[in-house]
Amino acid sequence: MREALDEARAALATDDVPIGAVVVDPNGAVVGRGRNRREADADPTAHAEVVALRQAAAARGEWRLTGCTLVVTLEPCTMCAGATVLSRVDRLVFAAFDDKAGAVGSLWDVVRDRRLNHRPEVVSGVLAEESTALLQTFFATHR
Repeated sequence: MREALDEARAALATDDVPIGAVVVDPNGAVVGRGRNRREADADPTAHAEVVALRQAAAARGEWRLTGCTLVVTLEPCTMCAGATVLSRVDRLVFAAFDDKAGAVGSLWDVVRDRRLNHRPEVVSGVLAEESTALLQTFFATHR
């Protein structure tokens, strides 16, 4: 989670919302990194999770990220929760819940929907206070 928080801080340089993500392979090596790049790339899909998942898939040479863990500083939105399921990661670890757009328990629970063919394990609340403080500081200066 510390590496994901480093990615989140790096997003501040492009005035993007400070959300970061990393994908860790079964051996514990980081195979994908991402930070929000919506502002930097003018791309509505450039969320930290999507960026990290794309990088991990490229590094592994396949879209199935079986055995991997996605670590992210904020509860994924519906798009990112869907990408998490579709990438077949085994585990999703996130820091803070997102009461406004969260799709892993807050508003929806996409990743644990029994109708889907893949449901990763979910671990929440890891370094949540640190992630929340980073987001609160960002939004305080943008209101």
